[in-house]
Amino acid sequence: MEPALQKRIIPEKLFYKIGEVSEIAHVESYVLRYWESEFPFLKPRKNKAGQRVYTKNNLELILQIKNLLYNEKYTIAGVKEKFKNDSLKKKTVGIETIEEIKKKLKGILKILK
Repeated sequence: MEPALQKRIIPEKLFYKIGEVSEIAHVESYVLRYWESEFPFLKPRKNKAGQRVYTKNNLELILQIKNLLYNEKYTIAGVKEKFKNDSLKKKTVGIETIEEIKKKLKGILKILK
């Protein structure tokens, strides 16, 4: 398995600079900047000095993107489509969960009346 996909020890920090992310993910900084332009869901914040600061969530996304592109041989368009579909599935599951919670709450209200 690719080293970036194994359970890597990622230092517990609030934010990571681009050099740290590059080192952890084994991806050059210019590749990370390119991915930011291609994947709208990968948008690191910028600090007061204008430097990119990545969250742990950003880092996990980068590792997923790297796996899809380099190991599973997806294209950029394929990665975009996969994340779009995964996002839609999560939203659908979220809506179903909300509906289940509503039903349970209505049942509780009936019991309380």
